[in-house]
Amino acid sequence: MQPLLIFRHIEYEGPGYLQNFLVKNNIPFRLIRIDLNEPVPSNIDNVSGLVFMGGNMSVNDELPWIPAEISLIRKAIEKKIPILGHCLGGQLIAKAMGATVTQNSVAEIGWHMTTRYDNTDSNIWLQDVDEVMELFHWHFESFSLPSGASPLLKSSFCEYQGFVKDKTLALQCHIEMTEYLVKVWVEKNRDKLIESISMQSADNMLQDLSARIDKLNSIAEKIYCKWAKGLQGQMLNKYL
Repeated sequence: MQPLLIFRHIEYEGPGYLQNFLVKNNIPFRLIRIDLNEPVPSNIDNVSGLVFMGGNMSVNDELPWIPAEISLIRKAIEKKIPILGHCLGGQLIAKAMGATVTQNSVAEIGWHMTTRYDNTDSNIWLQDVDEVMELFHWHFESFSLPSGASPLLKSSFCEYQGFVKDKTLALQCHIEMTEYLVKVWVEKNRDKLIESISMQSADNMLQDLSARIDKLNSIAEKIYCKWAKGLQGQMLNKYL
């Protein structure tokens, strides 16, 4: 099969557990390192899917690669190529689909409970995960729901933690986290983390980290399997 393209916007916000999933399932991928000024491809004729990772920038910033990625997302939608976005990546997808990305009511950072919406698409995409689960979050902005999309997840601090439309899955939350990524993010932002109802301290985020990550990876495995069903010619594991 043709490779996925994974867009990395910051060096320490890479594909994480998603990379483990792809390697385990023999799904080829190529990392586009936007943080190293690698160009956004204009041609996706030989691409099986697009994945967009997170970043501390806003989709509303005037950065040259943002309109290029949004244009690529629109091309992929037209070609019915599967698209997956995490946090900033989800916001890029939302903006490409005509939704807005604005300041969230609060900064949502750390491990917070997230609830499934009760609708047909949510029941299909999330049928293998619990109705309420603890997921990892790190965002200051959030997206509105694009026209025709179905909401998947919500939290106490964010109305839309994810949505789906056809083969496109956009997530506000971070299901791709590994122990390494959590530790790096915490250390790089330790002085900025002030305990509040929506933001956890560094110590709180690192508490029981191995057990939390094990549960998160299990959830991510199931969601990635559902998304990867859209990859042409790909046979996956028992969740399909």
